[in-house]
Amino acid sequence: MTQHIKLWRRLVPAYAAGYFLSYGLRSINAVIAPELMRDLGITATGLGLLTSTYFLAFGLFQLPLGLLLDRFGPRRVEAALLLVAAAGCALFGLGTSLAALVLARALIGLGVSACLMASFKAFSQWSTIERLPALTATIMIAGSLGALSASVPAEAALPILGWRGIFHLFAALLVLTAGFVMRVPDHPDGGHQESLKEQIQTLGRIFGNPVFWRYAPQGCLTTGGFMAIQGLWAVPWMMEVNGASRSHAATVLFLMGSAMLSGYIFIASCTAWLIRRGIKPRVLLITGLGFALLTEAAIILDLAPPSFLWPLLGLSFSLGTLAYSQLSAAFAVSMSGRVNTAFNLMMFAGAFGLQWGIGAAVEAFAANGMARAEAFRLSFALLLVTQALAFGWFLLPLKRVTEPG
Repeated sequence: MTQHIKLWRRLVPAYAAGYFLSYGLRSINAVIAPELMRDLGITATGLGLLTSTYFLAFGLFQLPLGLLLDRFGPRRVEAALLLVAAAGCALFGLGTSLAALVLARALIGLGVSACLMASFKAFSQWSTIERLPALTATIMIAGSLGALSASVPAEAALPILGWRGIFHLFAALLVLTAGFVMRVPDHPDGGHQESLKEQIQTLGRIFGNPVFWRYAPQGCLTTGGFMAIQGLWAVPWMMEVNGASRSHAATVLFLMGSAMLSGYIFIASCTAWLIRRGIKPRVLLITGLGFALLTEAAIILDLAPPSFLWPLLGLSFSLGTLAYSQLSAAFAVSMSGRVNTAFNLMMFAGAFGLQWGIGAAVEAFAANGMARAEAFRLSFALLLVTQALAFGWFLLPLKRVTEPG
């Protein structure tokens, strides 16, 4: 067995397990939403706030996270944060009020905030540039499998464990995964530890770069909007607008996750082949986001069955992950970790605001006499308008700046 394979076996499974659980926790509330609303008397607005708190805590910690990963390394940072997530899951399973669940959800979001970025940091330390796309795709595939676990499997487990039991199970798995991560090696070269002043100056250069602000709005509104829908509102939409049963809606959510998985496999296996034929990653990114917006319009107008449209939406949005590599290519390699966490901040801030905002909008429209199905349609339509504007901004030419690929 080569040294590379031994290292792969020590690094990838541990970080993949963390991201699997992270994505499962991001999406689980979409399936258990009816139970939460019934058992605790939570309104749509409260449910939106509760679920989106994950994104708020996750997003707010991204900039400090980049500094911690550079200073202490991915192994220690992720393992410690996974224990915070485990405490959040345990608290969620015991919670009896909206306030307690909001606090627990915030701890979960904080605790899993390093799962993707820590893996990126570790892979960049240990691997060559040529192997990074395959490693990154492996982690994204693990996330897709986590999303799948929060659909049909979670719906099947509900009658047996209940939503509280599911979160207790998550807590146990997070503790085990933290121990698993602690077994991965530290890289012998931790890199240069910048002073606080240098770190702040680096962040200032990132946020002052026009290329960053070309990508940030579409990350916040377009990708963030999809995260808000996938993580909560897809299942309530299908139940209240399409009249689907919760079981059927969970099946469609499973199909959407499967389509995203297919998209990640496509990126990993075909991107290099397409580049050699003149099709740049930015073209794939624009194509994917454009198809995603068209698919959202088709969902709002009910132009095709949900079992076709929602998986198509997931497949289209899977190409959005190319934004990470495209944006990072505009900056020095030494800044790539902080560039990714800064971009993550924009996406998760958008996901938080939009996930909460959709619930608030539905409640407001329904309170003014609109049928709930139409309130959902109008709320999604308003989201689509903002996403289209962000996408248009992304397409505008950026003068006097060299863009990646």
